[in-house]
Amino acid sequence: MHQEKIFKPSSGWFPLLTFLGVMLACVVVFIASVVNQDQLGGLVTALGVIVSAVLFAVCFVCLFGLIAIAPNQARVLLLFGEYRGSVIESGFFWVNPFYTKKKISLRVRNFETGSTTTPEKKDSAGQVVTHKSRTPGRPSKVNDRDGNPIEISAVVVWKVINTAEAMFEVDDYEDFVAVQSEAALRNMASRHPYDSEDHEVSLRGSTQEISDQLKTDIQERLDKAGVDVIEARISHLAYASEIAAAMLQRQQAQAVVAARTKIVEGAVGMVQMALDHLAKDEIVELDEERRAAMVSNLLVVLCSDRHTQPVVNTGSLY
Repeated sequence: MHQEKIFKPSSGWFPLLTFLGVMLACVVVFIASVVNQDQLGGLVTALGVIVSAVLFAVCFVCLFGLIAIAPNQARVLLLFGEYRGSVIESGFFWVNPFYTKKKISLRVRNFETGSTTTPEKKDSAGQVVTHKSRTPGRPSKVNDRDGNPIEISAVVVWKVINTAEAMFEVDDYEDFVAVQSEAALRNMASRHPYDSEDHEVSLRGSTQEISDQLKTDIQERLDKAGVDVIEARISHLAYASEIAAAMLQRQQAQAVVAARTKIVEGAVGMVQMALDHLAKDEIVELDEERRAAMVSNLLVVLCSDRHTQPVVNTGSLY
């Protein structure tokens, strides 16, 4: 594992002015040596030309050590393949011009699983032919714990917190994040049912628990890449098209059964309350047969899904 080393570079303004001033002086000395070579002599002229040319070349090379770093950007510095440190502070700096400066972003980024990124392409002249683009995320098809095929995708928010690990531990940390997030999502979806009736953790019913578990699973896979997962949430969840209609009918049936159960519970309570009030206030005395008939009629009225048509008895009670 590579430990990140914070590199503290010097400000770039003083070196910039110094190198430009020396280069300007070298130009003046070079011109003066060539113009006044008769008065200065051949040795002095040659010495002036050589010194001014060498200093000009050295200052020109040193200008390549100037770097400008924007906020939430970093530079990983390498000297002939050896890691020397990371500059994570924003500003204008000067470092050894022989350092290889690898640019890396520390900004918060997000992506949806199932999407692919196409890098930009340049022609031989360096002109951008195709800009960098990202396709929309496509839900992944996976079987849940009960074997039902489902479509699922997630949005992952992440950022780089260790530039050394992100640069040296994996080949392409952006691609590594995408692939490992997809793998973690598939693994997590296969461990839980799509829906559950006994209050266990399910993909549809336990949104917060599933999100927390998904974030933990992805973070475990990305620790070696120096990446911190800020948030991971399910963005799309549905049954696969081949079983969607059947599952919809099952859910509708479950909803009807649950509603009917609630209606029956309420109706029985209302019938009990009516009988208790009739007996308490001594409004009418009912034998067992008529009591059963009254209970039957009340349950039909209360549990029916259509309006009942009352039948008025104009004769005697018996």
